[in-house]
Amino acid sequence: MGDLTGRTIVVTGASSGIGLAASVEMARRGAHVVLVGRNPDRLTAAAAAVQEATGGKTPPAYRADFARLDDVHVLVDQLRQRYQMIDVLANNAGGVVRGHAVTPDGFEETIQSNHLAGFLLSNLLREQLRNGRIINTASGAHAMGAVDPDDLRGEHRSGLWRRYGSAKQANILFAAEAARRWPDIMSAAYHPGWVRSRFGAGIGVSWASQITPFAKTPQQGADTLVWLAATPTVQLTSGGYYVKRKLAQPTAATRDPRLAARLWEASLSAVGLG
Repeated sequence: MGDLTGRTIVVTGASSGIGLAASVEMARRGAHVVLVGRNPDRLTAAAAAVQEATGGKTPPAYRADFARLDDVHVLVDQLRQRYQMIDVLANNAGGVVRGHAVTPDGFEETIQSNHLAGFLLSNLLREQLRNGRIINTASGAHAMGAVDPDDLRGEHRSGLWRRYGSAKQANILFAAEAARRWPDIMSAAYHPGWVRSRFGAGIGVSWASQITPFAKTPQQGADTLVWLAATPTVQLTSGGYYVKRKLAQPTAATRDPRLAARLWEASLSAVGLG
């Protein structure tokens, strides 16, 4: 992997699991890591963990709940005030949601927390990200999804894993469309694998991952994220979907540029930018 010295990297969902593991490793490689998380206590502990692992200063940490788009706007204001340039935005926040939940913004919570919030964050930081990178944490679970750009509010209800798969499909489509619309930014999505983390703590998935022998450690799950942040852009395919550091093919629907364009326009409208 390349050196990250001097680069500013914003990691959402950084208070545990993949996000924390990636933050520690990128800080060890010299990056100025900015942590974003929902739970203030876990966020404080994560910042202390990064500091302890690197022996450097405690990294800046910002609280934001992606189930509230107002929190994204506040986060953007804070980041803009502090950073003129952001080299990497790791859109890592997200998870599965039990039952059909609607956010205060009126959207199905899974699609908002996994896709719309990161989409809004990326768009609002567009200027700071020029010549930088956007990396979306997706999942092989995208194969179970069928994202509908016309139904981001989730009026047509579906099962938990269908909702989650659709949100992960949106992550991959977003990366591909960003590459077409923003050629000065390298964008990519990746699948971290099944990781032992807090993911799915509310539905029992987290417990299952702790006892599954083939589940990855957070460090292993974060490997491709760190690699995408550190590898020279000439060696990467912007808009690509990566698995174990290799370019991979998502499902046929997820490769559809018409669906990607429709989702982009619908997402712009949903977050008030269209």
